[in-house]
Amino acid sequence: MGQLVEGRWTNEDLRRVDAKGAFVRPDSVFRDWVRDAADAPFSAEKGRYHLFVAKNCPWAHRTEIVRRMKRLEDVISVTYADMPRTQGWAYSEGIDELQPSDGVLRLHEVYTAAKFDYTGRVTVPTLWDRKRHTVVNNESSEIIRMLNGEFSRWADNSFDLYPEALRKDIDEVNTYVYERINNGAYRCGFAKSQEAYEQAFQRLFEALDTLEKRLSTQRFLAGGSLTEADVRLYTTLVRFDAAYHGLFKCNLRRIEDYPNLSQYLRDLYQRPGFGDTTDIDAIKRGYYSNRDINPTGIVPAGPAYDFNRPHDRGRV
Repeated sequence: MGQLVEGRWTNEDLRRVDAKGAFVRPDSVFRDWVRDAADAPFSAEKGRYHLFVAKNCPWAHRTEIVRRMKRLEDVISVTYADMPRTQGWAYSEGIDELQPSDGVLRLHEVYTAAKFDYTGRVTVPTLWDRKRHTVVNNESSEIIRMLNGEFSRWADNSFDLYPEALRKDIDEVNTYVYERINNGAYRCGFAKSQEAYEQAFQRLFEALDTLEKRLSTQRFLAGGSLTEADVRLYTTLVRFDAAYHGLFKCNLRRIEDYPNLSQYLRDLYQRPGFGDTTDIDAIKRGYYSNRDINPTGIVPAGPAYDFNRPHDRGRV
């Protein structure tokens, strides 16, 4: 996968595993916060911030969904990765002083523009400050909260994805879903031992079974209202049958095999911001281009699912 070491790109596979061969995801590094306050270092302003994302990445997809739901397309600009990942995420178009030098803008160049001696992973989403010429944040869970709450002067405020009354429940669900499902699929796919894979596999499907039962009595993860917890789960569920089931060996069941989860997925897909930011072909191309786990690079033709099929989620 590669990373930067003191500002220099290396293609060496530095993916982290523990002593038992279990995949360990490092924490994001840039953790500043955009605030809706004029005196804040990173003040919320129209046109000031830019997102670097990729269509196949579930973490970046979270920010696309919330940006679209909150109607912030004219407030925060976005660039989609569209070039081969020879040195990480790459773009054919730049922004401001960040321009392709040889027809390609590599995201690691954005990181070194922010911190010339940066060491670490280069990930999407990346929130760039066009005024201070630096990376604000590259942690998706924090970026979606900024999009939800710090741009209210321009956003659709008819709904709140992180309402105060539900925050405890949302936080608990987020922790459970992240550890066992969002990151759990990756712990299956990137495990380096049979033991680590089987442990992650068991925890993943136990969690899916738990959510299947939970969604039998309520429409959304935190009750009757759609929240950020649903956004965070959606980006994994919509990739599951197309990528994780086969490529990551998460093959006990498909999401399609769960009556409640599959209808919940369609319920979300059919809402503005979800299906219209989902590109299944790009998802498959992105995942199956990883030669470490798919040496041939062949992208499967299927599966063929219609996410626009009717659902009955209105009953719960």
